[in-house]
Amino acid sequence: MFSFFPKDEDFFELFCRQAVLVRQGCEQLQEMMQRFDRLEERARALKEVEHQGDLVAHELFERLNRTFITPLDREDIHGLASGLDDVLDAVEAIASRIVLFKITNTTPQAQQLTRIVAECGVQIGQAVGHLKDFKGLMSFTIEINRLENEADGLSRQAVADLFDGRHDFLDVIRWKEIYGRLENAADQCEDVANVIESIVLKSR
Repeated sequence: MFSFFPKDEDFFELFCRQAVLVRQGCEQLQEMMQRFDRLEERARALKEVEHQGDLVAHELFERLNRTFITPLDREDIHGLASGLDDVLDAVEAIASRIVLFKITNTTPQAQQLTRIVAECGVQIGQAVGHLKDFKGLMSFTIEINRLENEADGLSRQAVADLFDGRHDFLDVIRWKEIYGRLENAADQCEDVANVIESIVLKSR
């Protein structure tokens, strides 16, 4: 039924469920890149996490459509739900391509980048957990921005190293896309931070 009054706990609970899945997905990708074993099994497990995230996002969008008065601006609710969903989509796409491209070995650069993405997932989880009380939100978003900048620099250097003449041509193609997607995953995390910053600024 259509609701005129906001149920804050419903929106925030759904955001927290999304954030838990984001952190879980980011950590699973990091473990996959670190251990580099049972790749197909790990990719399937991450796909299931991404699917669960889709379900939560759809539930958020449906609740948004049914509620007349919302605890946050409608555009921010939509933006945050979409952003969290995009992070999960990004990390799942990396895992699936590792399997699709038949990559046999990890790289130190990929391990560093997945570590950064996993740290972003932790920061996102903490920030979303404080959406109701607004405690320390900007500190989390600042850290996510710092991590994204670190990922950007690492990704550029990793791609440059691919073209130093020491790598097989197919490995260059494979890893160039993986590095690009890892940087994009960090970018998606920064997009989430930007939405949270917008929410903070509007509350002042």
